[in-house]
Amino acid sequence: MRRLMRRREAAEIAGEVAAAAVVPTPSVEPDPTAAAFFDVDNTMMRGASIYHFARGLASRGLFTTNDLVRFALGQAWFRVRGNENPDHIAKAKETALAFVAGLKVDEVVHLGEEIYDEVMSDRIWAGTRALAQAHLDLGQRVWLVTATPVELARVIAQRLGLTGALGTVAETADGVYTGRLVGDLLHGPAKAEAIRALARREGLDLSHCSAYSDSANDLPMLSLVGSPCAVNPDSELREHAKENGWRIRDFRTGRKATLIGLPIAATAGAVAGGIAAGIALRKHYRSS
Repeated sequence: MRRLMRRREAAEIAGEVAAAAVVPTPSVEPDPTAAAFFDVDNTMMRGASIYHFARGLASRGLFTTNDLVRFALGQAWFRVRGNENPDHIAKAKETALAFVAGLKVDEVVHLGEEIYDEVMSDRIWAGTRALAQAHLDLGQRVWLVTATPVELARVIAQRLGLTGALGTVAETADGVYTGRLVGDLLHGPAKAEAIRALARREGLDLSHCSAYSDSANDLPMLSLVGSPCAVNPDSELREHAKENGWRIRDFRTGRKATLIGLPIAATAGAVAGGIAAGIALRKHYRSS
């Protein structure tokens, strides 16, 4: 009995000592002026979200395989050269949403949800998703910022539990897509302008904000915030990030890195680069 009492006393003392030794972790007060902005293609998601969506529409017979290949080549062309030539941007504007012309907005949103669950969800980079979650855990808002149609961008944001999305806005008439855009593609400098407008509306201090992208096309967005980060960066962005002391995170390995890096690497010629990127995409999806 005495031995049992001594053990209890020893346990109580040990518990008191342990409790006294605890160093409280200071709580982090949410900063209402801070937020994070994430590019989607090759940053949050492996590959191009709009291509995955178009592929899903093609599998439902909404357009042909040849249409899909032409679409892939056009997207590759824009990714390689779209930031250099106004004519390429104008062409991209004309074709970016032509494949949904005549479809109802509600139908496209429903299809976006189905296609995300079928072919996009397992292409989310776990590392980038964790970065976004870290901001959410700090009480910060997190937005996707992408050239992808805003309806699809919102689906992705909702599925990931994020605050919302900024995306390219398509023209509609009576709830049906016309196949034209309202303004420009949300690409390059347009992303930075959208973030500035959102910051004014939401009371954000951009010096307290973070931004994440894989592409040098997004330097205007990355340079806008206090904490930029290059994720799965192309060679130009990686070099810029190193020179400016920006964070770099690369979640690619082996073949995935080769496939994703190809469109940026293929700048020796716009046509050759576009074709090479399109072939890489086709090979990738045939083997997936």
